[in-house]
Amino acid sequence: MRTDILALGEPMVEFNQTGEGGGRTYLQGFGGDTSNAAIAAARQGASVGYLSAVGEDVYGHMLRELWQREGVDARGVRTDAQAFTAVYFVTHDAQGHHFSFFRKGSAASRMTPQDLPRERIAAAKVLHLSGISAAISDSACDTCFAAVDIAKGAGVRVSFDTNLRLKLWPIARARAVMRELIRQSDICLPSLEDVQAISGLDDADALVDFCHELGAGVVALKMGAQGALVSDGKQRWRLQPHRCTPVDATGAGDTFGGALLARLVAGDALPDAARYAVVASALSTEGYGAVEPIPRAEQVRAALEGYPA
Repeated sequence: MRTDILALGEPMVEFNQTGEGGGRTYLQGFGGDTSNAAIAAARQGASVGYLSAVGEDVYGHMLRELWQREGVDARGVRTDAQAFTAVYFVTHDAQGHHFSFFRKGSAASRMTPQDLPRERIAAAKVLHLSGISAAISDSACDTCFAAVDIAKGAGVRVSFDTNLRLKLWPIARARAVMRELIRQSDICLPSLEDVQAISGLDDADALVDFCHELGAGVVALKMGAQGALVSDGKQRWRLQPHRCTPVDATGAGDTFGGALLARLVAGDALPDAARYAVVASALSTEGYGAVEPIPRAEQVRAALEGYPA
């Protein structure tokens, strides 16, 4: 069976601070932006695979069990016995959520272009990667560009989520790499703050124009509490946020991306897929952790009834 969406990047095990125990209680979950997006797409009914590497450790085994439960094909995930599976912690305060990562030298950061399953990439409908996929190491960055080359050569659409993390690389390198990945993307999923940082622009419409001018086909600008601005280069749609009761926004943008891709490969028109993704991402903020609160298709469809056309 042909894979709808093949995602590439670094999976992680998450420890998310809850409001219990005076802030000393953490909920163990899972993360990694492209893994989150893959799971979000799978929960919406897409056929999804993942490309990465994990360590020969308890966290690597936990992630494999997660993907098996979620129906994500992990045949493209290598086990690197010489490295470890990355973890991160999420803390919360009045300013929002904050991340502490333990990932330098992780198994995923040791990926190389030689590890890529060329035939599987060429047979997918969409290849999905992110700024984090490229930022974790030089070899991972090379792997991203090699995967994009394979996809473009086979007529596979490329989806790119900016996910700028300046703790991983300097802004000058981030700008150069991200601009090139945006140029090669058929579906660009930037966050407002990310593209502001790499473009020097501020206005949402100008940011969408910036991505199109670089070469991106579809642009879906994620604006958090302001909703989303989506464009195919000819038409533009502004989507208001879906009303929800957020407690943790970890992974909301990844849910948006995964849900949008799932609906696009299912044949939805762009504005319909975007409406669905806005609602899915809002629902994902109503629980703690990046993965556990990701809604399933029936939950999103029920909530869509209350979302304006």
